[in-house]
Amino acid sequence: MSSTALPPVPGPTQRLVFRHPHDEHAAFFLSLLNDPLFVRFTGDRGIRDLAGARGYIAKLAAHRQRWGYGLDVIVLRATDEPIGACGFVRRAELDAPDIGFGFLAAHHRQGYGFEAAAATMHHGRTTLALDLILGITQPDNTASIRLLEKLGLRLTESRTLPGLARPQFVYSTDPTRLSPNR
Repeated sequence: MSSTALPPVPGPTQRLVFRHPHDEHAAFFLSLLNDPLFVRFTGDRGIRDLAGARGYIAKLAAHRQRWGYGLDVIVLRATDEPIGACGFVRRAELDAPDIGFGFLAAHHRQGYGFEAAAATMHHGRTTLALDLILGITQPDNTASIRLLEKLGLRLTESRTLPGLARPQFVYSTDPTRLSPNR
């Protein structure tokens, strides 16, 4: 992959558009990464100002350049307002890409998470040719569990991942391909 060519993002849905994260999204990421529910279920990234948010965006860009996929900014088609992030993350401790998603609290319970994640899964299977996709969540994050199951992922194991104090549920598009004895 060329150092200047960005891999494609999922196509737009009825209500949403996917964008590569750029510095112009720093204020959005600052809000998202400090949203109380995001911090509770995903962890505190320690981003406290716009400079930190721009550094986070640079890390997202490096991840995308290395793996050919990453988190995308989810924008409302009607207003061009960024409302969340969704995409694939490659973690050293997992055997396959992990679908990640997070939305600002004002946009919860409106179907945006499923709409974005379903388009991302389709993009992963078709454009990126991913044959195995994982999802991780805390056992008490019932909204994420429901979303992962609605996407067709199934609970494979509970595991404590590096950097996380609590065990996480690991979901998979093919539970037979992961060892439950990690």
